Amino acid sequence: MTVPAHVSLRQRAIDDADTAFGYLHAEAPPGPAENFVDDLERALGLLARQPLTGSLRFAFELNIPNLRTWPLERFPYLIFYVVSDDQIDVWRLLHTSRDVLASLADEQPGTISQ
Repeated sequence: MTVPAHVSLRQRAIDDADTAFGYLHAEAPPGPAENFVDDLERALGLLARQPLTGSLRFAFELNIPNLRTWPLERFPYLIFYVVSDDQIDVWRLLHTSRDVLASLADEQPGTISQ
């Protein structure tokens, strides 16, 4: 997967993407898994160009300042990220059916989750 230079994925986001890819690859013909990667790369590219485009909805619900979300185009996943001066910090990539509040409850702005 190609990630723009000023986009950083936390280990949990990488694990989320790997899990989603593995599930799609195992459950369907190869096409959907590759389409998932294409959608993720496209979304990360858009965020690299327009980082403030995502919704702040979960920032208010979780009381995590500047936490933004952006949906993938063809898959029910949300990218959770925070924008700093020169970096986009991608925290998680979660399926929309997940309990987002519980999944992000232990995340903190200045920490890297392993």
